[in-house]
Amino acid sequence: MIKRRSLMLVAVALTSSLAMGMAQADQLADIKKKGQIVFGVLGTDEPNSFIDPKSRQLVGYEIDIATAVAKKIGVKPVFKQLAVAARIPELQQGRVDVLAASLTHNKEREAQIDFALTHFLTGSKVMVRKAGGVTTLAQLAGKKVLTVRGGTQETNMKKAVPTANVVTFENNQQAFQALRQGKGVGYVNDEASLLADHAKLGPAGKDFIILPPSIGVEPIALGLRKGEKGLKTVVDQALRELEANGAAENLFKKWYGPGTRPNIAKREFTISTDKI
Repeated sequence: MIKRRSLMLVAVALTSSLAMGMAQADQLADIKKKGQIVFGVLGTDEPNSFIDPKSRQLVGYEIDIATAVAKKIGVKPVFKQLAVAARIPELQQGRVDVLAASLTHNKEREAQIDFALTHFLTGSKVMVRKAGGVTTLAQLAGKKVLTVRGGTQETNMKKAVPTANVVTFENNQQAFQALRQGKGVGYVNDEASLLADHAKLGPAGKDFIILPPSIGVEPIALGLRKGEKGLKTVVDQALRELEANGAAENLFKKWYGPGTRPNIAKREFTISTDKI
C-alpha cells in the first residue's frame, strides 16, 4: 500500500512538472531556434494576401507586415494558406505560429487567442447587383446574401438584417464569383476588399454597387497564441517601428492607396493600439 502510494505521488509530481514546463514554454525562443516563423495566411483576399498572377508568389499588405515581423525576430518567414474557418484552430493547435489572415479583433475571439496591434481598420459592407433593385440594407430581407464561412461578416450581416438568407463559401473569391454568376443579390466583405473586388470587374462594374452603410467595424490584427508575452512584445515592437519610420504609411499606399484597386485616398488610422 505504501509503495503504491509512493508511486502515485511520483506520478503526480512528474505530471505537474510536465504541465509547468509546457506552461513556461517560450514560443519566441522556439521560433528563433527553428530559424523560421510560420504565418497562417488566406492567400485569397486581395490586397491583404493573394497569389500574384505573374510570379505565382504570395504577396500583399499582410505578407509585407509578416515579413517585417520575421526580420525583426531575425528568422525566415514561411507562409501557410488557410481557410477562414480554420484560422484560429490552426493557431491553437500549433500548426502556425502567427495568423496574418485578415483577422478581425473582437471580444469573442479574445477568449481564444491574443492579438497584436491593429494594423488595419475598415468596416463590413455589402456589394449588390443593380439588377436586384436593392438600394438599402433593409431591402436585403428575405434575399440571398453571400459571404465567407467563419468570418465576422456572416455575424454582422445577420445582426444588420436578421431575415437575410446568408449563404457562405470557403473563401471570398468563391463568394464574389457566386455574386457575379447571379447566385445571390449581395456579397458581404470588408470595405477595402470590396473596393478591390469592384475594380476587378472592369466595365462590368457598372452593374454592381457597394451600399454606403457599414454593418460592422473591422480592426484587423495579427493573431497570437494565448499567453505568449515574449512573442507579442517583439511583434508589437516591429509594428510600432513600421509606424514610426514611415514604412506603415508606405505599405498602405502600396496596397490600398491612390492608383491601387482599393484606391483609398487617405489612411485614417495609425498602428498604435491593441484595444478595441
